[in-house]
Amino acid sequence: MRTVIYLCIGILFGITMFKSEAASWFRIYEMFKFEAFHMYGIIGSALAIGMLLIQAIKHFNIKSFYGEKINFHPKEKGIRRYLFGGIIFGLGWALVGACPGPMFTLIGVGFASILIVLIAAVFGTYLYGVLKDKVPH
Repeated sequence: MRTVIYLCIGILFGITMFKSEAASWFRIYEMFKFEAFHMYGIIGSALAIGMLLIQAIKHFNIKSFYGEKINFHPKEKGIRRYLFGGIIFGLGWALVGACPGPMFTLIGVGFASILIVLIAAVFGTYLYGVLKDKVPH
């Protein structure tokens, strides 16, 4: 039953991404050229909602779907790893015009060429797993 719920949430998320044009290469291109506020508004709204939900989880001690306590662990210190990771992520996003969320949305609406991006993302994740002990901390 949980799988069906997760599938429905994923479908709703995909429809929202597509209808809000968050999966649009043109909107992403506008964002990186600082020509439109559209994507910044979506990202900012997601950030604000996420912050509010995390505070609500902490304050009201909300449990997971499985009834387990939700724990938040502090991030590791050190700006270099986040700086390099953000630059690599941003360059990849600008290059292909899709971040991980919209990749699956674009596959779902039939853009087969995004499969190349998905394969590259999976390979990049694998490569990071192999090299993670050698990258800056």
